[in-house]
Amino acid sequence: MFESKPRSVLSLGIILILVYLSSIPLPVESKCNKGCDLALASFYIWRGTNLTYIAELFSISSLQEIVDYNNNHIPNHDSIIAATRINIPFSCDCLDGGFLGHVFPYKVKSADFFGQVATSYSDLTTSDTNVTLNVVVNCSCGDRDVSKDYGLFVTYPIRVEDNLTSITSETNVSADLIRRYNPGVDSKFDTGRGILFIPGRDKSGNFPPLPTSTGISGGAIAGVSIGAIAVVLLLAGLVYVGCYRKKAQKVFSSLDHLHQSSHGRCQSLFSIEFTYEELATATNDFSIANKIGQGGFGAVYYAELRGEKAAIKKMDMEATREFLAELKVLTHVHHLNLVRLIGYCVEGSLFLVYEYLENGHIGQHLRGTGRDPLPWSTRVQIALDSARGLEYIHEHTVPVYIHRDIKSANILIDKNFHAKVADFGLTKLTEVGSSSLQTRLVGTFGYMPPEYAQYGVVSPKVDVYAFGVVLYELISAKEAIVMPNESVTESKGLVGLFEEVLNQPEPDEDLRRLVDPRLGNDYPLDSVRKMVQLAKACTHENPLIRPSMRSIVVALMTLSSSTEDWDVGSFYGNQGLINLISGR
Repeated sequence: MFESKPRSVLSLGIILILVYLSSIPLPVESKCNKGCDLALASFYIWRGTNLTYIAELFSISSLQEIVDYNNNHIPNHDSIIAATRINIPFSCDCLDGGFLGHVFPYKVKSADFFGQVATSYSDLTTSDTNVTLNVVVNCSCGDRDVSKDYGLFVTYPIRVEDNLTSITSETNVSADLIRRYNPGVDSKFDTGRGILFIPGRDKSGNFPPLPTSTGISGGAIAGVSIGAIAVVLLLAGLVYVGCYRKKAQKVFSSLDHLHQSSHGRCQSLFSIEFTYEELATATNDFSIANKIGQGGFGAVYYAELRGEKAAIKKMDMEATREFLAELKVLTHVHHLNLVRLIGYCVEGSLFLVYEYLENGHIGQHLRGTGRDPLPWSTRVQIALDSARGLEYIHEHTVPVYIHRDIKSANILIDKNFHAKVADFGLTKLTEVGSSSLQTRLVGTFGYMPPEYAQYGVVSPKVDVYAFGVVLYELISAKEAIVMPNESVTESKGLVGLFEEVLNQPEPDEDLRRLVDPRLGNDYPLDSVRKMVQLAKACTHENPLIRPSMRSIVVALMTLSSSTEDWDVGSFYGNQGLINLISGR
């Protein structure tokens, strides 16, 4: 069971709580100072849902309140059509001065598993009935700089079947207007995930404008002296500069410490310090055209710096901890299968400059459109490459590191389709010999093992579990959380989906159905079986039984060298295989 923290917030980067869950972390929006009374959530109706249940999720006392915002799409309170969307009204608040959203309390029931709440923690099936989760839903109150004509917005989660044309048709909002409020929207359809903010209609079916500003009268404003305004602006400026300097000083102090820790080594381990002007020039002032990705801690831009292709991550000062964590790891740890850090910049924002990998991340190849399917041999090679990178930080560095956010989006592919582990912002270090430690809950839902999700216990086996989920993704091309569709009545973890098949007496037929259909029959089933068994060992509920990354590398090397003749039992002997997977 997991422990309740009364003031903790489970931040999801997607709107459909309990229904349409995503591994995308909560996006960081512009700082806010107030919210608005009304926003709408586009809620995808999954089989078995009723209006009463939806109202309970969103803390709505009257079902008619939902009906009023759906323009006769709900014929009565007792019937809603599955696989459609309805709008749910809620207030849009400024949360901690950081972003616009609303916190919904969810009472955990004894029959819940985390795939229904936020994601699957290896099909967790029991929980304390007194536990309440706080689930954050993103929203928008409009943008005066874009248009004053729209003051009500729908938080619209993208599904894999969506495209800009279908959304404009469904919402009756032009593509141009959607693009104006959602820069870079076209890139979101490559992965079939993310959220859009789309102008919404009120109960009368009209687009309400932004409310006019209220406050003191014009005459009173005229009576305010210029000197008083200057004082206010000066004080505000001093407060901002003071806060900025405090955060920047922490960064600079940590950078000095890193310099000192590198002193005396036979080779300089510290990275290049770039100027803001140099990065801005290389990215055309961080234009949308140069944006190639969006993560939980910042946007990523393509650039060419000093004759080398690069990827620049731009982060807010609030992400100082993640910035320094990644900088510390990648300036001291170097490996062929870890993304290479070129340099950094601390001017206004925090910037990390990495080598540019032409083929993006594996999730884009497994689930994106317009790409050829990865051959089976390439998938095995990608698994081996990423395992080698993890083995290095687990067993060959002092102190050892735990990544804590292994997922398909953090495994990048170069032009030769070799893989490198990326995004070390959540990395935790621990001294050799310490098996676990308590920590705050971070990472991506769907990849977290039970002991971490419930108790916050971290060990290298956290990465092993997440790597097992990635292996299942390489096999099936499915996401870590399987969304509801015609054949699946409720979301569940990919781990649970495979375990259901593996627990059958004769699993081969159903196992074939789980293999990426784009492969056709162009794969050796025996090789798939072996990778499935390895993934199963990695995602074992008991962390002590999971293999080490060293054992995983050995197993994948053997699998990579021959996908036809490798017989696990004869090569190691039955007990030998058990020892290999268990890391004994």
